[in-house]
Amino acid sequence: MQSELQQLYGNIDIYLFDQLLKGTYDNCKKVLDAGCGSGRNLTYFLRNGFDVYGIDPNPDAISAMQTLNPAGPAHFLVATAENLPFDDHYFDLVISSAVLHFARDPAHFDSMLRSMWRVLKPGGYLFARLASDIGIESLVQHLGNSRYLLPDGSQRFLVNQPLLLRYTEDLHARLHEPIKTTNVQNLRCMTTWCLQKI
Repeated sequence: MQSELQQLYGNIDIYLFDQLLKGTYDNCKKVLDAGCGSGRNLTYFLRNGFDVYGIDPNPDAISAMQTLNPAGPAHFLVATAENLPFDDHYFDLVISSAVLHFARDPAHFDSMLRSMWRVLKPGGYLFARLASDIGIESLVQHLGNSRYLLPDGSQRFLVNQPLLLRYTEDLHARLHEPIKTTNVQNLRCMTTWCLQKI
């Protein structure tokens, strides 16, 4: 059973899997993983007829993805989230899993987010999973520029709920799911932010 699930879905983010189970992205034909890495979140989409694209700043990751994609290597490109090489309103779904918390500062976070939003069609969806301080506010150490030292020893750009809600309003988006945060034994917190472009 486990091997069958892995063949169907790969090592997919559990909260992205949740959206697939709910049918949220059933009508999303053109999908971008902005920071695809080794493609852990793309197995289902690649195997089920979606038009799948990916970018990553790591050339080795993109080279590996180019060999996996049945649509051809041109769909996977070496690029950064803040400089997406696609036209406006091109995708039905943009996936950003563990990418935005690598922002250097608020301006970098803003440029990455707005770049992903730019390529999203009206009515399209943004699935973002990123580190936050929600629930561990007193356990993180501020390093400047909205970057923090986490109890697990990593350094991340951290968001909080008021910031995510401000961006939701500023982008004229709607939350199609409540903001959800997973606390990993007070070592780090990962927040799921699911938006639809109005």
